[in-house]
This record gives sequence, structure tokens and C-alpha cells, in this order.
Amino acid sequence: MTSPVRSDHVTASGAPRPGGAGRLAHRTVSRVGFGAMQLERLQGDRPAAVALLRRCIELGVDHIDTAQFYGHGFVNEVIREAVRPEDDVLVVSKVGAEPDREGPLPLRLAQRPEQLRAAVEDNLATLKAEQIPLVNLRRTDTGPGLRAEGDQLVPLDDQLAELIALRDAGKIGALGLSGVSADVLRRALPAGIACVQNAYSLLSRDDEDMLGLCREEGIAWVPYFPLGSAFDGMPKVTDEPAVIAAARESGATPAQIGLAWLLHHAPNVLLIPGTADPAHLEANVAAADVTLSPATLAALDAVPPRSGGIALHQHSHDRP
Repeated sequence: MTSPVRSDHVTASGAPRPGGAGRLAHRTVSRVGFGAMQLERLQGDRPAAVALLRRCIELGVDHIDTAQFYGHGFVNEVIREAVRPEDDVLVVSKVGAEPDREGPLPLRLAQRPEQLRAAVEDNLATLKAEQIPLVNLRRTDTGPGLRAEGDQLVPLDDQLAELIALRDAGKIGALGLSGVSADVLRRALPAGIACVQNAYSLLSRDDEDMLGLCREEGIAWVPYFPLGSAFDGMPKVTDEPAVIAAARESGATPAQIGLAWLLHHAPNVLLIPGTADPAHLEANVAAADVTLSPATLAALDAVPPRSGGIALHQHSHDRP
């Protein structure tokens, strides 16, 4: 006789949660979620973007990470169309940047309190929602990406005060942080932090102590660049010999090994790999089913971490 599946390991539709159950913003969610940024690549094919999100939900994904500045609102429009109330999907957004259609980059920083409020309102309007369950404040204290300059150098307390006011008004359910140092996280803890999104992978583990602090505080750790990136100083996990060897042994892909290692590494890790390709989506979700033997896990743990990336300024070619 097979054992019944625990109720917290299935979604509202009864699909098993990939990676099992995690906690985010006082909710139970799949440990493998979906980062929606790459959906902007499907702006010429909205039905394909909607179908990809529907497939996510069919696969048991009930945690979607977005931002109003993804595709200048296109991604949020797709989420509004694809996600139904009965799916009970936790939609997470972020603030701290805004579209810049006329500038040299598609984005510019938007760190001032009034800009954070405007971003929350824009998210609500596009999603046609009364509340965003979780909003991450994307700061520029650490990690790759832009660095704030001039009037974009805003004290943390001023930003948190604005977001707490929005939470008190019911427009935000919970607060998270992104691109922050351990010191900034500690200063923010009294505000009630549900999530931290920093660049982190098998090869970029500068924030190991912060991951431990989040685990102690019951805060979800949601790494971006979980497989590294094309940034100088951020090596790709899939090029690491130990990862390639583990993939060969297990019959998985190197990308799946990199994602599986993160799930094994700490119980508060939630993943949001993104793609615009249905086959890649299936592969990312299947990473939750990759089993790493004690010997393989020990070999991966022994891989020496590298530096965590570079900082860029407002005139850079990157986005925050």
C-alpha cells in the first residue's frame, strides 16, 4: 500500500509540489517556483507566454516571481491572464527599478520612497489585484548589477517606512529584500522580513552566513543567478567539472545538478529558475526529483566557491 501524499505537498489543484513544501510569506509553496522575467522574450506571442504559465501550474508550481518592469508590464499582464484565483498561486513582485523607454538602458533605478509606492501601485493596477502577497525591495548594496548614485542613494529606514505603510494599508502582504548585505538584513529584521533574494549558487557562496541567519529567522532564501551568469567574476555552475561529473553519474543535466544542490543545501532555499522555453521549464521542475548521493553531495560541497560578481554603475549595459 502506498502512503498518502501529505496535504502540504500538493497544490490547490492536487498536483505534487516540485521539491516539496516550503514556506514563504506565511504561505506553503512549492520549493521550485518560476522566475517570470524571461517571459518578456515572448512579447510577440502572448498565447505562448500564457500557455507556459499554465504549464507551470500544471506541474505543481505555485510560486511566481515577477516585477512590473519585466517587459514594461507585459509579464504582469500575462500573469493576470494566466493565473486564476482557484490556482492559489503566490505572486511575488519587486520594486526598486522602473522602465526607461527613452534611456540607454531598458531600466533605471527607482529607490526613492515615492518611487517604491508608485511601483507597488503599478503592479496592483496591471495585475488587477487588491494586494501583492510579497514585495521584495531590490536594493544595490551587494551582488552584480547597478549601484545607486545621487538621489538614488536612499536610507534603508526611509524605504522600509514606506513599504511598511503600504503593508499596513493592505496593499502588500509581506516584505522581502534583494541585493542586500548581512548588515542591512540585520537592520531590517524588526520590520518583519519574509524573503531574501541575493545572487547565490554552488560557485558563488559569499552569503553563506546570511543564508544561515535566514534559516535561523525563518526567512526564505530565494537565490537569483542560481547557476551563475555571464557576468565577469560569476562563473557558470554548468561548466564546473564536479557538476558535469555528477550529471554524468545521475543521468541529469549539469543545470539540474546545480539546482538540485541548492535544494539539498538548506531547507529554506526556494528556487525561481526562469525560462521562455517549455522544454527548459520541464527540465527545471524535474531538477526537484534529482537525488544526490552522500558521496556526490560531498563532492559538490567540496567545490571551492568563487567571487560573487561585480558591481556596475548606472551607465552600464546591465539591469538591476
